[in-house]
Amino acid sequence: MTAKPMTAGPMIALSRLALTLSSAAGPVNILRGVDLEVAQGETLGVVGPSGSGKTTLLMAIAGLERPSGGIVRVAGCDLAALDEDGLARFRRDTIGIVFQSFHLVPTMSALENVAIPLELARRTDAFARAEEALEAVGLKARARHYPAQLSGGEQQRVALARAFAHGPRLILADEPTGNLDRETGMAVMELLFERAARHGITLMLITHDGELARRCGRVVRMADGRIVP
Repeated sequence: MTAKPMTAGPMIALSRLALTLSSAAGPVNILRGVDLEVAQGETLGVVGPSGSGKTTLLMAIAGLERPSGGIVRVAGCDLAALDEDGLARFRRDTIGIVFQSFHLVPTMSALENVAIPLELARRTDAFARAEEALEAVGLKARARHYPAQLSGGEQQRVALARAFAHGPRLILADEPTGNLDRETGMAVMELLFERAARHGITLMLITHDGELARRCGRVVRMADGRIVP
């Protein structure tokens, strides 16, 4: 697996990013004018209390949430210029996402779960690349097992393999160790950092774990929908 060629400029460029949701009690400001740049190949940790806007920030960068205002540019692409199909293709080609909940399809084997984004990209070598990705995370022998037959750590490694298999330029990880015990979580994170460094992939990590965040090249803190000192 190799990362896609880089373009000039930052991997992530946010300007005055805002997101407001409606509620019965009135508008709720989730993001309040976030400015942020993340360089290509950088590892960034994002920390802050629950409800500070960390996950919403990640979702906006992934094109899974439409902002109310501001600019989101990822890999040089203005996400506001893309329709839903365009955003789906952009994620398929550029971004890998790892969630706290593993989001594996229970009726599919580990191999089939990893092959999903490759098949959507119409890769004729989808299963060969999926097998390579599972081997890279130490799960080649578990390729035909279903999620219920795997431990939590193994399921998260399948999710990592799926995120990396298509050669993304950016990995977005949202509390990827939140459902794992500490020892297993640290082993999974070791693997995540190693794979990102080996292929020059930009990594943005949302975490409550300060020790884990400090492993990143840079850490930013969010509070009340803003990045704060």
